[in-house]
Amino acid sequence: MNIPEWLKPVAYGVVIGAVAVSTVGFFWGGWVTGGGAAKMANAQSHDEVIAALVPVCVSLSQADTERAAKLAKIRETSAYQRRNVLMETGWATVPGSDSSDRDLAQACLAALELDKS
Repeated sequence: MNIPEWLKPVAYGVVIGAVAVSTVGFFWGGWVTGGGAAKMANAQSHDEVIAALVPVCVSLSQADTERAAKLAKIRETSAYQRRNVLMETGWATVPGSDSSDRDLAQACLAALELDKS
C-alpha cells in the first residue's frame, strides 16, 4: 500500500495540534478531569451544607440556658482553641448526630461574632 507523501506532515500536524490544544485547555482553559470535577463538587456541596447548618448552631446557642457561661468560656479561650470549646458545648452537633462537626463549629464561631460583643 502506497501512502501519499502529503499525508505524513498532515498526520504529524494533527498529533502535535491535539497535544497543544490539550495542554492549553487543561493548564489555562479551565478543563478538568472527571475526578477533579467530582472533588470540586464534593467540596462545594460540603461548604453549602455547612452554610445551611449555621442557623441551627446559632439557634441552639440561643436556646441554651447556660449560654452566657459558655460564651464567657469561649471568649476567654485562646483563638485557636475556641473551635474545640464550642464543639464541647454541643452547639455544633447536628441534630441526629452523635459528634460535633469541626467545620460547622468554625462557621458557627464566625456567625456568633464573639469579638464584637
